[in-house]
Amino acid sequence: MNRVCALTGAEFPLFAFSHCRDVVVAVSKAGGFGVLGATRFPPEQLEEELAWIDAHVGGAPYGVDVIVPETIDPSVAGMADNAARAAAIDPKYAAFAADLLGRHGIDADRTVAPLRERMGITPENGLALMEVAFRHPIRLIANALGIAPPAMIVEARRRGVPVAALVGAKEHAIRQAEAGVDIIVAQGGEAGGHCGEVSTLVLIPEVVRALRRAGHDAPVLAAGGIMTGGQMAGMMAAGADGAWTGSVWLATPESETSEAFRDRMVAARSRDTVRSRSRTGKPARQLRTAWHDAWDAPEGPGTLPMPLMGMVSEPAFARIERAAEAGNREARDLVSYFVGQGVGLVDDVRPARAVVQAFREEYVEAVQRLAGSLG
Repeated sequence: MNRVCALTGAEFPLFAFSHCRDVVVAVSKAGGFGVLGATRFPPEQLEEELAWIDAHVGGAPYGVDVIVPETIDPSVAGMADNAARAAAIDPKYAAFAADLLGRHGIDADRTVAPLRERMGITPENGLALMEVAFRHPIRLIANALGIAPPAMIVEARRRGVPVAALVGAKEHAIRQAEAGVDIIVAQGGEAGGHCGEVSTLVLIPEVVRALRRAGHDAPVLAAGGIMTGGQMAGMMAAGADGAWTGSVWLATPESETSEAFRDRMVAARSRDTVRSRSRTGKPARQLRTAWHDAWDAPEGPGTLPMPLMGMVSEPAFARIERAAEAGNREARDLVSYFVGQGVGLVDDVRPARAVVQAFREEYVEAVQRLAGSLG
């Protein structure tokens, strides 16, 4: 037992972020701690997902990750709904996406269709998802893209649920601790999805030291590029209390990813990812494709702020997946998802339970090697 295990009820301090309920259940039942990423769901669907987890997790602890962004681009701050957001997007962006897909044999609309209401990364949507999460027996709630909102911390305190927050710099960690966050997830630039620029190896001791010097005792979870139990042990030797992982679970048959993407993961090198704004509007690490090269090129149209960029990109990536599944080999070259540089350590596709067991065994081996080095 360590501090994060005591706070959350986890048996082993391996936290698994996933958008797939099957991964969450498999990891928690194997002794880790599954965390469902909620942002891809509207509130009513999140209710269904969490009810399913409650029915299948066998009482094992799990958590929910929402995004209540602290700052919104001024150009979209006054837009009240997704219809207004879609109407504000210049047609050239949809046309650029359609032309790009067309060069790979994929038909696409040249207009932007509004997302369903209450979909997309906005403060109001994040708070609505938070309310759903608190109706279930979660043992952790996590927030990203800024300071955890006061409403989250107050309600979590009332229910006895720890609050975690993702940070990419030491000053962000101190701000979160001052706001009352219980667990700091320090995420290095190797991570998939939204990430900063500082490497995990540097960030973890930097955050641990900064928190201690500022008088804060919040435990730290290391995130970014962690794909093995040996790496987990190394980060804990550097001061972390456990590991927060994401990309490793994408290479499991339970995950939400397609077979085409899992094949690309196995074949990928660590240098095959890119940190780009071309999917969400904020810097996020993904598997690099011609999509990213085109949007990030000087001659491209540039990217839109969050959440407008996602209204252009997500329908396009859905079309790419469908075309790849239908046998379009050119479409397979565009298949992408949020994944970190640790993808270069993926050699095969394994069940989530087997991944947890491998982490346990590799962790023990690494700790034994460290102990042996003392003579």
